[in-house]
Amino acid sequence: MSIAALPPQDDTTPEPVLQPIRVLPIPDHRPPPVMVTPEARSLLTAVVGERYVQEQLDVDFDVDDEPLRPRHTCRSDLPDPRHWAAHLAQALVEIMAGSRPAPQVVRWTTPEVYAVVARHAAVSARRGRTGARRTRVRSVRVCEPADGVAEACAVVIDGTRVRALAMRMVGLDGRWHVEALQVG
Repeated sequence: MSIAALPPQDDTTPEPVLQPIRVLPIPDHRPPPVMVTPEARSLLTAVVGERYVQEQLDVDFDVDDEPLRPRHTCRSDLPDPRHWAAHLAQALVEIMAGSRPAPQVVRWTTPEVYAVVARHAAVSARRGRTGARRTRVRSVRVCEPADGVAEACAVVIDGTRVRALAMRMVGLDGRWHVEALQVG
């Protein structure tokens, strides 16, 4: 029973006696040393040689890290860009308004775009505007200037304001990534 859980004491109840803390040494967890007997040493030198030298390790430090890099994806292997642009635009404006957490779009943005979006979210949070207004995407237009690249613009209603949002999406690893973002 802890001291805090003890019943209230009156004048007849003796005070509890606290025991001093015992400090114990930390046990040694190292393995015991291996003693090599002279017979074992002579056997080892007969088998291995006078001096054992480890040969070259079979490690290739010039490994091609191509499988780890994001791969460009053709347009035929990507989903409809208009649908994705609308959903990404809605998510991005909600994050910048402060009504959605920024890490939700980290998979679909480059680090530069994510930093801009997270900074806008932080500014909205400091101003106290989180969740105060409902933002929604009114319309989306998409053009595809190259294979696996889509440029989209969206009209966004932000409270009483109408704003424009433009983004460049690139197909990487089978999904669209926002590579550039402009909010007007």
